[in-house]
Amino acid sequence: MSESPGMPRRRLLGIGGALGLTAATGLSTAAALSRRPAVTGAELRSALPLPPAYRAPLPLLSVLKPVSTAGGVNRYQVTQSETKVEILPGVRTPMWTYGGTFPGPTIEARRGRPITITHRNELPVPTVVHLHGGRNTPNSDGYPTDLVLPDGWPDPTGGTSATHRMPGMPGMNGMGSMADPSMTGMAGMRDPRAVVTRLTRDYTFPTDQRPTMLWYHDHRMDFTAPAIWRGLAGLQFVRDHAEETLGLPAGPRELPLMIADRAFDGSGNLQYPALDPTLRDRPGVRESFLAGVLGDVILVNGAPWPLHEVDAARYRLRILNASNARHYELEAVTDDGRRLDLVQIGADQGLLAAPVTHRTLPIAPAERYDLIVDFAQVPVGGLVRLRNRLGSGRTRDVMAFRVVRKAADGSHIPPVLARDLPSLRRSDAVRVREFAFRAGHMHGRHGWLVGGRPFDPARTDVTVRLGDIEVWRLIADVHHPVHLHLVGFQVLSRGGRQPLAHDAGLKDTISLRPGESAEIITRFDGYRGRYLFHCHNAEHEDMGMMANLEIS
Repeated sequence: MSESPGMPRRRLLGIGGALGLTAATGLSTAAALSRRPAVTGAELRSALPLPPAYRAPLPLLSVLKPVSTAGGVNRYQVTQSETKVEILPGVRTPMWTYGGTFPGPTIEARRGRPITITHRNELPVPTVVHLHGGRNTPNSDGYPTDLVLPDGWPDPTGGTSATHRMPGMPGMNGMGSMADPSMTGMAGMRDPRAVVTRLTRDYTFPTDQRPTMLWYHDHRMDFTAPAIWRGLAGLQFVRDHAEETLGLPAGPRELPLMIADRAFDGSGNLQYPALDPTLRDRPGVRESFLAGVLGDVILVNGAPWPLHEVDAARYRLRILNASNARHYELEAVTDDGRRLDLVQIGADQGLLAAPVTHRTLPIAPAERYDLIVDFAQVPVGGLVRLRNRLGSGRTRDVMAFRVVRKAADGSHIPPVLARDLPSLRRSDAVRVREFAFRAGHMHGRHGWLVGGRPFDPARTDVTVRLGDIEVWRLIADVHHPVHLHLVGFQVLSRGGRQPLAHDAGLKDTISLRPGESAEIITRFDGYRGRYLFHCHNAEHEDMGMMANLEIS
């Protein structure tokens, strides 16, 4: 994909501090910034007193039960609705939820057993559900224009059927006549392939993939960022017998941890700098937040800076960064300042071939890490703080673990974790492609571009053949976590050098640091059809940093 002319320097400085300067002055400045701690976006400040850290108990996420298991398919029902949730103590915050909770209910799936989830949209705007990391057919992948319309939302086609193809929707990318094109991000665009339903939609997932932790979230075009911020996110696991026989920590010693940042106004409502707070017509955020929206409250499983009581034993931490734009560098620190080992056993797409030990671990938006932490090294009564080395003030704290008892521990970490990782060599690739992720113009406004172009749902950007192996070289101006739908990939290099330690395994999201290039290799298998690749800084994504991938 070709690059577009650069933005004028005075315009780019409005994107925000060092990030705007990076895009304006080129990759030399960006490379220098890449050696400093990551800074992305502007931070909102909460307007009410915040609770002290390590007081709220860590919420243990509920698992959704199927409504049917007939015919070899587990069937679930989820209602999307606005619900008041207690996040800050004594305060009820209105949120958009899956199933009335934040995070949404956890789905537990078995490898090879399909599941169907019927989503019912009782929110005031259209929604789209994307299972991030799932190997799914195009019609269940959550393409941004495959909307589920709420009751009463205008249908410009005049159609009455439950499912139909539509050329556009009012208020969505300026695709319909009811929206003012001057107020939209993708003015005048239409998507002739969009599949839109009214009120409900069935998403069917084959679950034919390696065991791992996935997550589902809203993916509505131009409005993904504020929808996730308002609460539309949840976890989904794929399990299999082979992983369960490894002897890893399990049961109450396996902890899913969804980390996200938010900010609150004086009434306890969520703050978000949307240009249109109704999220109906005008996408985008105020100019100072174009690089990304950060909050000053760190939530884990929906609780601020929580505390969890643990045994003096190994625990398996399944960590997701569900923040819109905030990057973390995690460390586990004891009362006496010692760092505990973070033993990585898995990445986005499942187990590694062998464990990798870290003292600190960077994690970008949408990345997942599967870690073992051994609390047997900590005396009973001791506190272990999970901290963010990239934070400052209250955002330096994430959560804490209190060791409360000695206990037997029959778990272990085998030296060989998995033997099913794909063996992909550079010489197997049929082609090499290059994509630049950079700031630029989008319909006369600031935007974020892939290969010099903003997203157009009606344009095919890349066509690959089913089964082909390709190498992609990704180049960033500022910090961009790049996500591929459908397929996992392996990291071949960063900046012409070997991958970093945390690049091990099969991933679906790679964190590009400012001024950095990286090479990834993947086989495009699974299904034919239309998919996406994009930056998972949710504000960048909403402002054009997506591209279409056609597998033929």
